[in-house]
Amino acid sequence: MIFVLRLLHILSGLFWVGAVLFNSLILLPSIRAAGPAGGAVMAQLGRRRMPVIMMANAVVTVISGIWLMTIVSAGDLGAWMRSGPGRTFALGGAIAILTLVGGMIVNLPTASRMGAINQAVLQRGGAPTPDEAAALARLQARLAVATQVVAVLLVLATAAMAVARYLPS
Repeated sequence: MIFVLRLLHILSGLFWVGAVLFNSLILLPSIRAAGPAGGAVMAQLGRRRMPVIMMANAVVTVISGIWLMTIVSAGDLGAWMRSGPGRTFALGGAIAILTLVGGMIVNLPTASRMGAINQAVLQRGGAPTPDEAAALARLQARLAVATQVVAVLLVLATAAMAVARYLPS
């Protein structure tokens, strides 16, 4: 069971971190630079349920990580948390949980609102109204900052996970 959980944790975490880094460093800046044309890309991402898929991967990563911690600690989390690896895995896990909650509170609703506006513009045809353009610009800025914060936190969580097993007990 531990092998399946570890594989699930690593693969879903890899997708989560990779997707966030790609979004933060490449996709969102490109969409912002494209101006109103970026709305069509955001609408397609919404249709393909990208925000929901990313959030589902984050949930799978966190749940499988918690389950792994329970198995590895042999049910005695207190003793395990007094070890270097235990504290470091827990720190990485806490950062990941904080990141997941932040994504659920900020990123997912922001991306959903952007998708709804972009979908309305596409259905209507033409350019966004001035109010829609202002709302989109505000939402894009919020999403860009939030995604950068999420990216930094996920890199920190990943770094903790990468080194935890090599710390002295």
